Amino acid sequence: MRFGILEFLTLAGSLGLFIYGMKAMSEGLQKVAGSRMRDVMKVMTANRVLSVFTGFFTTVLIQLSSVTSVMVVSFANAGLITVRQSIGVLMGANIGTTVKALLFSALGFASMDIHFFALPIIGLAFPLLFLKSRHSKPIGDFMVGFAILFLGLEFLKNMIPVPNDDGISILGGIADHGMLSVLLFTGLGMLFTMMVQSSSVALAATMVLCQRGIIGYEMAAATVLGMNLGTTVTANLAALVANVWGRRAARAHFVIKAIGVIWALLLFGPYLRVIDGYVTEVHGTSPYVNGDVLVWALTYLHISFNIVNTLLLIGFVPQIERIVTRMVPSRTEDDKEFRLEYINDPVMAVSPELSLIEARKEISKFGKLTASMTGMVNQLLVSTNDAERTDLFGKVARYEDITDRLEVEISKYLTRTSAEAKDEEMSEQIRAMLAIISDLERIGDIFYQMSRLLERKHEERLWFTPEQRNNLQDLLKLLDRAFTIMLKNLDAEDGHVAIDEAVEAEQHINQLRDQLRRMHLKSIETGDYNVKSGLIYNDLFSSCEKVGDHVINVSEALVGDV
Repeated sequence: MRFGILEFLTLAGSLGLFIYGMKAMSEGLQKVAGSRMRDVMKVMTANRVLSVFTGFFTTVLIQLSSVTSVMVVSFANAGLITVRQSIGVLMGANIGTTVKALLFSALGFASMDIHFFALPIIGLAFPLLFLKSRHSKPIGDFMVGFAILFLGLEFLKNMIPVPNDDGISILGGIADHGMLSVLLFTGLGMLFTMMVQSSSVALAATMVLCQRGIIGYEMAAATVLGMNLGTTVTANLAALVANVWGRRAARAHFVIKAIGVIWALLLFGPYLRVIDGYVTEVHGTSPYVNGDVLVWALTYLHISFNIVNTLLLIGFVPQIERIVTRMVPSRTEDDKEFRLEYINDPVMAVSPELSLIEARKEISKFGKLTASMTGMVNQLLVSTNDAERTDLFGKVARYEDITDRLEVEISKYLTRTSAEAKDEEMSEQIRAMLAIISDLERIGDIFYQMSRLLERKHEERLWFTPEQRNNLQDLLKLLDRAFTIMLKNLDAEDGHVAIDEAVEAEQHINQLRDQLRRMHLKSIETGDYNVKSGLIYNDLFSSCEKVGDHVINVSEALVGDV
């Protein structure tokens, strides 16, 4: 068989058809069951065993372990599950993806003609694509994807050249160097899986190579081990823009697979003989001598590798967590101040719902940052140490700059998310969040302006009376109380916002501001203190009241009053 440009493009097209079918099948399943799987994953991670089952069933239903692994990284990134919980889910996902290997062996490499069942499936699915039912089109997408997947596999089998063809038999030539060849094919399996970002595609291609007699049992087994390691790349690519917890979850996926590949390579000969014995007993012939059962040997290898690896490592989840914690150390406090912690890029978002959860957590952190500025202003008010004042003023200025950047970044994230909003309720949540980050940014501006006033007072050697200083501190205490309620509301579940408490705290701020204004005007009339310091004093308590207004706006936005 001649293998030129046209044949190469046909082979690439066959691979593309296979990948497209898998993608369509996965997306159809995600539309039907994806949101439920996300809910299940959040609930069923109470212990490591439940986490494993959660990962297994999620991957069986979604049919792409890479989707599950990216989902896990996203959940860890959003703080919905811990790194320890994510490790169990990833172990389960590794087992869940082996179900597809069984399908390939049972259907894709059976003696029956794939057209016999693939085309009728498309015929059944076709009407579903045009029905108005919410689930009919996703089910139709799944059925069409399932059929295209196996049609692509059939074309792939037919397009792989025979061993005697130029440029292909070289694979057989590098398979005769013992353990060096094993390591080489492990690396090739890893690299190919990294390129196609799917262990299922790599497994199917390996099975085709085996069926055509291009590579034997041992080298195919090494390729399967390599592809198990290569499949961790997807989650680690997604984690490039993740926070420290998301990156730890991705590294955990790599560590789990790497440990498995190490022990499998150390026991490579005995391990393959065990698989050989089982295949011989079940199918009546050995994969060493009969290529027809090689696909089943690879299937059993793939399944047993992930099951045994999970059983070996399930008791060492805390140790794996410690390893990945050392691999991805926590950022310093200064780093955290300057970076988004829960959201980074829309590639991390599995769904608009998860995007909003991530944004809500980021906004909660934003709220904590602005609340902490109250203490800085309070310290500036009473501090007489020049070095301490310089440090405090610089910190307030830095925090104000951070609030500006947080507003821009979260706003951009929410704007991108709004394009995928599924309903009006989700759109309302996005509008509320946009209003909240605007209020929080304005709070940062006001605190910065207050710090400038206090710095001017210090530079011009103006002084407050003890009564003025105490009055401002009382007002700042009321602001602290209002911020505490606001932060509680930002972390509250829907329907549990303490709006009455927030309103009451804001009323107390207004009442004290009014009282201070009356006292201030009276003091000016009687000439009790310097006019310049009095103007700064007036601006400060008026600014506190403005901060209180923005704080109550946050709680009101949370209950839909935007």
